[in-house]
Amino acid sequence: MKQVTKRYMREFFLSTSAYILLIIVSTQMTSAFVDAPWRGLVAITPVIPAIFMVVAFVRYLNGIDELQQRIQLMAIGFSAGVTGLLTFAYGFLETVGFPHISLIWIFPLLIALWGVGTAYFSRKYQ
Repeated sequence: MKQVTKRYMREFFLSTSAYILLIIVSTQMTSAFVDAPWRGLVAITPVIPAIFMVVAFVRYLNGIDELQQRIQLMAIGFSAGVTGLLTFAYGFLETVGFPHISLIWIFPLLIALWGVGTAYFSRKYQ
């Protein structure tokens, strides 16, 4: 495994672990302290390690070769386009009675589609 990949995996693992921990803690605290004025700040604390996840990925992108960068660019473009179209279409469906879906699900959808795009474009460029 290349050094850039090892560093990315280490940084991403630490950030993801902190994210999971803060999800658990912030959810419990916002549920336990319903009237606390600081609930909003506690609720968004999982965003902090998510920022470090993005930083780790950008560092990774800067360290990989041009073909891998192109694959990631295509995957991210695919993911952004499909996520945008799906959420745009579903927004119209909500106006005719479809159940509301929280915005919190958009980023996981984007990440999942990015994984699909990475797999597809990796195979395409083999």
